Amino acid sequence: MKKSLDVLILFILVTARVRIDTVVDFVLPQRHEDVRQLVAGWWPAWSLDLLAHPETDPVSMMLIVTAFGLLAVYLGLDFFCQERPLTHRFKLSLIYAMIIILIVGKTILLMNLRHLRGPVSYAHDGGVIQTEITIDYFLQGLNPYIEDYVDTPMAEWGYADYRTALYHYPYLPWTFIFSSPFHLLSQGLIGWFDERIVYLFLFVLVLILIPKLVRQPQLQLIALAVIGLNPILGVSLIFGENDLFVLAWIVLGVWLVQSGQDQASSTRLLLGSAAVGLACASKPTAWFLLPFWLLYLLRDHWGPQLLRPRAPAGELLQTLLRRAWSLPVVLLLVIGPWFVWSPEAMYDDVWRWSSGQGSSGYQIWGWGASNYVLGFGLVSDRFDYWPFIIPGALVTLPLLWFLLRRQAQTNTLGVMLYGYVVLLLPFFYLSRFLQPNYLGYMLGLLALAMTVTEPDVQQNH
Repeated sequence: MKKSLDVLILFILVTARVRIDTVVDFVLPQRHEDVRQLVAGWWPAWSLDLLAHPETDPVSMMLIVTAFGLLAVYLGLDFFCQERPLTHRFKLSLIYAMIIILIVGKTILLMNLRHLRGPVSYAHDGGVIQTEITIDYFLQGLNPYIEDYVDTPMAEWGYADYRTALYHYPYLPWTFIFSSPFHLLSQGLIGWFDERIVYLFLFVLVLILIPKLVRQPQLQLIALAVIGLNPILGVSLIFGENDLFVLAWIVLGVWLVQSGQDQASSTRLLLGSAAVGLACASKPTAWFLLPFWLLYLLRDHWGPQLLRPRAPAGELLQTLLRRAWSLPVVLLLVIGPWFVWSPEAMYDDVWRWSSGQGSSGYQIWGWGASNYVLGFGLVSDRFDYWPFIIPGALVTLPLLWFLLRRQAQTNTLGVMLYGYVVLLLPFFYLSRFLQPNYLGYMLGLLALAMTVTEPDVQQNH
């Protein structure tokens, strides 16, 4: 009997995706009433009554049953049909359809419910509500790192004791700069804007690039399923956390580099480095990729011994500048003006707040080892400062050295991305907060690391 790993993985992902959404629905009791109001003009009341269900609303239920119907078709296709190009294309189409139904459809539903209910409903506080406010500040010529958010919808979101972000914007400028044209266009066309419009645009870009990045047929199906139906990253997109924003620029950078067959002259290397620079100008999470990225760009000039590259230091520097000068230029162009405007405000918002310093630092939170600090009473309060940077540095700096040595021995796109994830997980595990959405981000990168097709590159000896 044929055994297809893509079938098993897709079955797990669709089931997990649906179950997570229906569990989340329990904490949104007003959703049933809001959905009825949203669709009242075109959906018959008798149908809504018959579909009434304590676990989810009628629209979500129809999305769910359609997705499971497509999953059944996928299983039947895999079982009865031979592996041919047409079968593979049909499978890809089915996965795309399930992603559109379960992720895109759900996101659009929550965007419309938010427009109906109000700005603080059905949305993440930082990735949607606060980012939209920073867009308004930006378009008004104000500095989002100097301004506070006390008199904005942010003040109504969440628990009062945890609203320290009212005085800080912890993300980097590319998020609100890139989103501003979407804001203006959306306001002009439909009269309102939701930051998830931007995230959906980048999500579609990622879905388009995956089959180009992964060429082996079954791995292509697996990569598309894991990234597109990622249980945690899917929730992040539906409610508007910004991890997909960072992931998209990295995926774009990897595709540009993969497509540049001639390492010595291709402008795609510069474009890829620029894309990674934009990821770094969006969120500090991307900074950890830089040493792996730069080493990969020198793979035809660097031997397997990290301390003994093939080329002299001067030649390495020239090659790196030729292939990656766009990365620091992008960072300076995007971040530089805001830092020059008020270095203290930017440092306070991006670093001091997240490290728990100052009078309104972020709380100890998430699923990481920081809970041991709470559990053993090493602090008296979640908001107390504790030097998480020390254990983090003690573990991740030697780990970075080891990972770069391994990458030098097998310097591929997959190893580069894998090393980035291997470094990122212990860093956040030992940090002040390991947020669940970080794990979804890492899972997406790990799926790409395990499946990406390596380019054929001319080697310079």
